[in-house]
Amino acid sequence: FQHMMLVPTLTVAENLLLGGPWWQRPRTEELAARVAEITGTLGITVKLQAKVSELSLGEQQQVEILRAMLRNSRLLILDESTSMLTPKGIDELGALMRRLVEQGLAIVFITHKLKEAAAFGDRISVLKLGRKVGEIPPERFRTLGEQEIVSEIVELMFGKQKDDPEAVERPVRTARAGADPLLQVTDLAVAATDNAPGLSLISFDIRPGEILGIAGIDGNGQKQLAEALAGQRTATSGSVRLDGAAIETLSVGERRRRGLRYLTDDRLGEGTVGTFPVSINFFLKQVGAAPFWRNGVEQRAEIDKRAAQLVREYDVRTPSLKTPVARLSGGNIQKVLLARELAEGAKVVIFNKPTYGLDLANTLASRQRIRDTAARGLAVLLISTDLEELLGMCDRIAVIADGALVGTVENVDDARTKVGRLMIGLAA
Repeated sequence: FQHMMLVPTLTVAENLLLGGPWWQRPRTEELAARVAEITGTLGITVKLQAKVSELSLGEQQQVEILRAMLRNSRLLILDESTSMLTPKGIDELGALMRRLVEQGLAIVFITHKLKEAAAFGDRISVLKLGRKVGEIPPERFRTLGEQEIVSEIVELMFGKQKDDPEAVERPVRTARAGADPLLQVTDLAVAATDNAPGLSLISFDIRPGEILGIAGIDGNGQKQLAEALAGQRTATSGSVRLDGAAIETLSVGERRRRGLRYLTDDRLGEGTVGTFPVSINFFLKQVGAAPFWRNGVEQRAEIDKRAAQLVREYDVRTPSLKTPVARLSGGNIQKVLLARELAEGAKVVIFNKPTYGLDLANTLASRQRIRDTAARGLAVLLISTDLEELLGMCDRIAVIADGALVGTVENVDDARTKVGRLMIGLAA
């Protein structure tokens, strides 16, 4: 489930029951008991009566995993199933997979995280461009250490050795400490809902050329923060200033025109219209605007001309400009979003989990785009649940918990320890 396969208008409980014969469906009490048993083992919590549309992307993925576990299947296929789990949750999922294998279950574990493949697998096959290019068989797998396994996988994938393909090297950028902030947020607050935390007095600023990271366990207000800044969620108080001008009362469209860009974590559900062609998805936020529309009439030649340029510039792999965007891989859908939001006029760019679910090559490419964005003098807000990604890319890292920023850390040698302490509720 690289893309979510849940019905957003149904509750978690209803989604868990979908697909099974009606006469085998457990009673409410039985379902709750089985869910409690499995979630206790996985180290996750779910609200059975919450609508899926009200859950964060990470919480939705947890429901997907839970639904698979409830089936008592003989074959379990997990596709990027750890992308939104905490480190503890990943370890517990690995232990659970081992217990399931001991009970006779076969598991296909699809991942782009090489160290997880080494830690959880019994044998490893490598696919490249739709073909199996090699494998590490069980008898050899058991004789190798983790780093040796990772090294062999990298050779199969890329044909050459790299020290650590998953390490993110933070480049040295020219400090712009004397510049005025491009984005200044002061005491921003958002009301809580039944299934989403509010925001409590969020304050930070980002200067030109700077990447500010937001760390934290998924579901603690990250999406609410991104949406409040973009204008998609109403703030109850506080101010947001873009390049010195107040924008908290402006519409989504006006904020975008002034240079605030937002790349959502929900690429298919929110970021694109899956049935629309690739070409139109590049310009969804410019509908009606010249030169792509004139007097309400779509200018197909202009759209296709510019779309072809963006496909080349951002290396979007698509059969044609007319291909429905939902048919593209997650990495290519992300490239469409990058091309759309990094176009002319951007000043501040908000990335929400930009590498979630991407393979290694697309992850590295997306990270380089983010670095390039900052190098052009734009301000970047990078929201991610991947601590390694934040440590490798950001100048500063703020930690969010229960809708509040609990601390901000300069990304220097002891940043990992300080961020980790803040994430578990201790002082940095």
